[in-house]
Amino acid sequence: MEDKEINNPATTEPIENGAENAPEVENEPLSELDQAKAELAEQKDKFLRLMAEFDNYKRRTAKERMDLIQTAGKDVIVSLLDVLDDCDRAEKQLNTSDDIAIQKEGIQLVFNKIRSTMQAKGLTAMESIGKDFDVELHEAITEVPVPDDKLKGKVIDEVTKGYSLNEKIIRFAKVVVGK
Repeated sequence: MEDKEINNPATTEPIENGAENAPEVENEPLSELDQAKAELAEQKDKFLRLMAEFDNYKRRTAKERMDLIQTAGKDVIVSLLDVLDDCDRAEKQLNTSDDIAIQKEGIQLVFNKIRSTMQAKGLTAMESIGKDFDVELHEAITEVPVPDDKLKGKVIDEVTKGYSLNEKIIRFAKVVVGK
């Protein structure tokens, strides 16, 4: 029997022209296809997880943004509550006292407190009168003739003060310009 096995053409004779590898080649594309499918499924899973994670991130940041917008002025409002309390006390004093000098002094204290509170939060009033008109800082309401040529193009009067918050202009000054 051993002779028969040795002479068996299927086991002992070499097959030429690469046909020997033919059964393996036929099996290989199937394994490559299976491998590609598995890789595709893995990448699809990663993609779906990443998209879900991104959607969660978007929802979370949108919620945080809304919370920030709703409470953005909280710090300023809390600091102005002391000024509001002073206004209430000044109003009581106005109703009970007839001394104009004391009333005037109390109101001036309230004004000073509100100014200092706003300055502590970064608010700065612009100084415009006597300065050159600048379209990036001022809004011209009107022009008036001036007797002196030195006043032409300068701010003569300030109708509404301009303000900047932390060095960023939040309201332009409305001014009268000399011509």
